[in-house]
Amino acid sequence: MEQHELDEKFMRQALNEAQQAFDQQEVPIGAVVVCQGRVIGRGHNLVESLQDPTAHAEMQALTAATETLGSKYLPQCTLYVTVEPCIMCAGAIGWAQVGRIVWGADDPKKGYRTYSERVFHPKSEVVSGVLREACEALMTQFFASLRR
Repeated sequence: MEQHELDEKFMRQALNEAQQAFDQQEVPIGAVVVCQGRVIGRGHNLVESLQDPTAHAEMQALTAATETLGSKYLPQCTLYVTVEPCIMCAGAIGWAQVGRIVWGADDPKKGYRTYSERVFHPKSEVVSGVLREACEALMTQFFASLRR
C-alpha cells in the first residue's frame, strides 16, 4: 500500500474517533497513533465529559501510545489527527518526539501554526490536508448544530 493510501486509511480511523466525540457533544476531533502499521493509541476529545481542558484527542492518543510502548518517546510513530493540533497538543507531540504528524483540516484560529511553526521535534515530518473535506465537514456540522 502506498503512503497516501495508508494515510487515508488511518485518517479514517481518526475520523471514527472524531465521530464518537461528536456523538458525545464534544468538539469532533479524533486521533490515532500508529507504529509499524498498527494502531497503538487512539482518542477523541473528552474536554466536556471530563471537565478537563487538557483532554484533547491528541493527548488521549499520546497517553495510550506511550503506555502501550512503555516509552515517553514516539520517534517511530505517526500521529493522525483530524484537525491541526493546538499549541498545547503540539508541545506534547514535540516532547514525545513523534516521528510523523498527519492532520486533515487546518485550524487558522487555534492551530499551533498561529503561534509558531517550530514546535515539533526537528526530525518530525508534517503532512496536512489528508481527507481535509471530511474532517472539515464534521467540524462544520458540529458547530452548525450549536447555532440552531
